[in-house]
Amino acid sequence: MNKRAGIGFYIFLVVFVFFVMFPFIWVFLTSIKPPGEIFSNFRWFTSNPSLQSYENALTNRPLARYIMNSFVVSSLTTIIAVAIASVAAYALTRLPIKFKGLIFGVVLASSMFPQIAIISPIYNFITDAGLRNSYLGLVIPYITFSLPIAIWILATFFQKIPWELEESAKLDGATPFQTFRKIIFPLAAPGVFTTAILVFIGAWNEYLFALTINTEDTWRTVPVGISFYQSQFTIPWGDISAATVLVTIPIVILVLIFQRRIVSGLTSGSVKE
Repeated sequence: MNKRAGIGFYIFLVVFVFFVMFPFIWVFLTSIKPPGEIFSNFRWFTSNPSLQSYENALTNRPLARYIMNSFVVSSLTTIIAVAIASVAAYALTRLPIKFKGLIFGVVLASSMFPQIAIISPIYNFITDAGLRNSYLGLVIPYITFSLPIAIWILATFFQKIPWELEESAKLDGATPFQTFRKIIFPLAAPGVFTTAILVFIGAWNEYLFALTINTEDTWRTVPVGISFYQSQFTIPWGDISAATVLVTIPIVILVLIFQRRIVSGLTSGSVKE
């Protein structure tokens, strides 16, 4: 009975992984098909695989520039958001501050605003500040929606750290900032790393602000750049699929390299000490 249950579990696991990976597999298979076969048949595999779509994706549009823009904007957003969120989460969870519940409620409420509701005032602010078509013009609005969730995630990890460590540091004469820098932050490193990955991916995939604020082609990010592959009369699905594969590779590599830290961060925040 146990053997049958084990076989059934593995069958279910294979089917589940297939359904999860199906969109990615189909996009990759589409990217290596000759353009003439994409609409002529719906076969999984092609007998004449071609890299023409990849060449078109890199030459017809400045895809490398889009990737660099996304990387710079996402990296700056991650560094600034995690730095501010770490200090804010530490203050709200470890220091004697009044109205903590109210502050957390405001932070949570701010993360629930839809982007379309705040795009107008942010657009006006960025325009008045002369920051359109720049990296900083995207970093500022990206922080507005990544900072609240980063504070909430990091607050969970900071709350799990034993209070005795902080009390010992105070007895040794450490200031709150020294305690945060030398004790709390290093112990919460898995959570900080997990938060950084989530913020980076969120900024990498953002579309609405990037479409509205950076309108010049040299400043567009990956999601917006890929949407401009289509023309008035045709949609080059082969080129779009190839571009999608190319821009997904950095994220996949990033997750594979740091998967242990990500899992460690996610689990450490859910297990009580």
